[in-house]
Amino acid sequence: MPERPVVDLHSHSDASDGVLPPAALVARAAELGLRVLALTDHDTTAGLAEAVASGKQHGVEVIRGLELGISVSQGELHMLGYFIEPAAPRLQQTLATLREGRRDRAAVMVRQLNQAGVPLTLEEVERLAGGEVVGRAHVARALVKRGIAGSMNEAFDRFLSPGKPGYAPRPRLSAEEAIDVIHAAGGAAVLAHPFSVADLAETLPRLAAHGLDGLEVFYAAYDDLARARLAVLAVQFGLAPTGGSDFHGIPGPGAEGRALGSAPVPLDAVTLLRARAEGRH
Repeated sequence: MPERPVVDLHSHSDASDGVLPPAALVARAAELGLRVLALTDHDTTAGLAEAVASGKQHGVEVIRGLELGISVSQGELHMLGYFIEPAAPRLQQTLATLREGRRDRAAVMVRQLNQAGVPLTLEEVERLAGGEVVGRAHVARALVKRGIAGSMNEAFDRFLSPGKPGYAPRPRLSAEEAIDVIHAAGGAAVLAHPFSVADLAETLPRLAAHGLDGLEVFYAAYDDLARARLAVLAVQFGLAPTGGSDFHGIPGPGAEGRALGSAPVPLDAVTLLRARAEGRH
């Protein structure tokens, strides 16, 4: 019987669009027997200090991370950063701009929903967000709380996906900009859930040439065949193979596929990532 994973390098707290506060997230990781957890909230480092303090209390190494959304014409591209220095000036300036764009986008989404006859206020969405980051997930939760949608999936499918009445794009970085920002903060840059990238065969060589450090091979939602294909690509382009659950703590369809600690991430992934980040100093 395979050993239970002890590493999860992709998780979210309520500092962005997760449900659990950072300290509670780390406590959950400890209960599950995880030894290493990366907190990778979207466009914010606000939860990192609390997570690190909780990690010291519970005996879990917490890696300071984040996740950035990338502007692409098709598909979806996200960049994970690991072992970052949260106070790095360029990083914080970039994150502040991205968060402002998120707030503006939320206002546009609510206005469009109102125009489509959906009763929702920006104040409701911001109350559910609570922290610095306001995202589509918070609009979806507001729709569910109102009873307008029966689930998060329904909220996205009916109202918040591209082409639906509440969808609005938000400002994003280019993939190269994201890598540069993460490197400037002393971190290692990893391409998240790579099969969400529409043109991976073209994108990966370009990003590897620009200094990409790793590839999320052991993504919880991928099967063994998908992971094997990504492992080959990681070797081909000299990238550190990483992985994680992409845990948000949101119940509903598909949530079991993103349970904390559900990805078979080898402990060696942490060593490789750390070496990549240390090479940036």
